[in-house]
Amino acid sequence: MSHVMNTYARLPVAFSHGQGSRITDTEGKEYLDALSGIAVSTLGHAHPKLVSAIAAQAGRVLHTSNLYGISGQEQLADKLCERSGMQEVFFCNSGCEANEAAIKLARFYGHKQGIESPTIIVMEKAFHGRTMATLSATGNRKTQAGFEPLVHGFLRVPYDDLDAIKEIAEHNNSIVAVMLEIIQGEGGIHLASIEFQKGLRQLCDEKGWLLICDEVQCGMARTGKWFGYQHAGIQPDVATLAKGLGSGVPIGACMTNGKAAGLFGPGNHGSTFGGNPLACTAALTTIDCIEQDGLMANAEKVGALIRKLYAEALSGLKGVVEIRGHGLMIGIELDRPCGELVGQALAAGLLINVTADKVIRLLPPLTFSENEAKELVDRSVPLIKAFLAG
Repeated sequence: MSHVMNTYARLPVAFSHGQGSRITDTEGKEYLDALSGIAVSTLGHAHPKLVSAIAAQAGRVLHTSNLYGISGQEQLADKLCERSGMQEVFFCNSGCEANEAAIKLARFYGHKQGIESPTIIVMEKAFHGRTMATLSATGNRKTQAGFEPLVHGFLRVPYDDLDAIKEIAEHNNSIVAVMLEIIQGEGGIHLASIEFQKGLRQLCDEKGWLLICDEVQCGMARTGKWFGYQHAGIQPDVATLAKGLGSGVPIGACMTNGKAAGLFGPGNHGSTFGGNPLACTAALTTIDCIEQDGLMANAEKVGALIRKLYAEALSGLKGVVEIRGHGLMIGIELDRPCGELVGQALAAGLLINVTADKVIRLLPPLTFSENEAKELVDRSVPLIKAFLAG
């Protein structure tokens, strides 16, 4: 009997090693990885530059704590701010920690304005994490069930609905921020429209609210730009990162700008492990490889190819609701729950995911090639067709 707590419905496989978009299990079977650890393995598996950089850093120092200066943090903060248009960065270890920092920051911002019970507008079907505050901000009752009482201070609206937010604005003086995933990942690969993003930015400016963009899953070049909000040409007050930032080494970041910058001081927030030398080395190497290897353009090109190939292969097929996404963040929505496809794909040597019950979620490494895109479609389409015909 395993002594590991039973918190995951794990698939019956364990992996021993990988190379690029290929990963091999402990029995020697190879798989095409179209999930990349849920958008984490930005550079694929065993990228030589990342392996070398991590090994070299491990030979120098792994951890010192944030009681001291960490030069890698300063370098990484500079690189992130240059590419994001933000001003300050707090480093942590995960997406939920980054979002927790953003929620605390928004409340702190509200209290400084004399608002007794600061309230954050969040979206239906959102997913921001599993800590108590981020769980409360998440728009999924199934995830929340059994953990009540939830943290108060959140108001929920339909995704991509500016009128619903404007209506709240007319009747509530406690709002301090709006929290938005530019693309909802766990919620089913739903994209916020450009018009919605621009309108929300304008409304936040008019009301003095913070605009918080959760970029945990869609950030770090996955959509073909460094950050999802850059497609709309807007600038958030707070943006959160994790997943692909360290290419598999745990690291998160909460970035601030404008009226959100300079709010936190010593003692207001912290992390023992956040931004340690090893994690920062992984993130710095990830950024360098994305730029040197042209992975941002590759994400856009290969992602468009994958969507095109699926659209052609599944055209007119009853049961396919929509194929959508941006860059290498792709969802294929079916008209029925399709979780069984994950196990069928595994048997066929393919790693995929199903989210929101009915959406096949594809999050390949940014190194994914055009040939691998064709292989992904060739392997998965027969499974989808057989499933819908069954």
